[in-house]
Order: sequence, then structure tokens, then C-alpha cells
Amino acid sequence: MFDTIKQMLLGSETETKEYNAGSEKKLQTATYALFIELAYSDDEFSAEERTFIHNLIKSQFGLSEDEMSELSLLAEQRMKSNVSLYDYTDIINHHFSTSEKYEVLKNLWRLILVDGKLDAHEEYFIRKVSGNLHMEHKDLIAAKLEIKKEMNL
Repeated sequence: MFDTIKQMLLGSETETKEYNAGSEKKLQTATYALFIELAYSDDEFSAEERTFIHNLIKSQFGLSEDEMSELSLLAEQRMKSNVSLYDYTDIINHHFSTSEKYEVLKNLWRLILVDGKLDAHEEYFIRKVSGNLHMEHKDLIAAKLEIKKEMNL
């Protein structure tokens, strides 16, 4: 999934060569920022959510703690300057299959439920993202139930 995001963000092979050195950092920052934006959707960025995001991003990109500290600052800045989720969901719609979008929904539910509670703002956020991804309501609910079972909630 991250290779697909990387290709979407980097563009063509020519553009990739021109981007080269900073491209991986931009991908990491954008990915981290998206997760942070979801975590802040209920105006409470809990320690559990922060740990979940930190561990997920660190594992996905194979980063050290120093790199994670730098990335965390960059992602927070990016999240604060972002205006709309549409930019992310539009890219996903053009490049992800339905099954890949379903996996996105499951990861969003994992993050939402990591603290064991579901806030109305978080539910609104995921419904909005699901709608933007052109996912059926039954898929949103199925993903939620699957993750709740996985997390014993």
C-alpha cells in the first residue's frame, strides 16, 4: 500500500528522478500527517493514539527514534496547513482498488478504537472519508465490526 502511495506522490519516472532525495521524507510526512489529522478529529490526541501512530509509521518506514522525532514535527506542521481531506481521498480513488480502500477503512477504525471509545467526531470523520472513497455503507460497518472483534471490543 505504501509503495502505491509513494508512486502516486512521486509521479512519473522522470519526476521521480528529479525528486529523488526528499521524496521518501515527503511520503513519510504526508502519511504521518493523515493519521494525526484523524487522531485530532475528536479534539483529543490520546497517548494511545500517539503510540499507535508512532509504532505504525516507525515500522512501515523502518525509522530510528531520531528520525521519528523529526518526522513527528514535520507531520504536525503539515497537518496544521492542510485544508481538506479531499486531496488524500482523491488520490486513493484514482489509484486504489476497492479492497485496498477497505484496508484503509480498517486502519482508520484501528486508530479510532485504539483508546477503546468512539467519539461522534471520529465517527463523522470516518463516514466522511468513507463517502469520499465511494465505499458502500455496508463496507464501513463491516470494517468497523471486523476491527472491533480483532480488538475484543
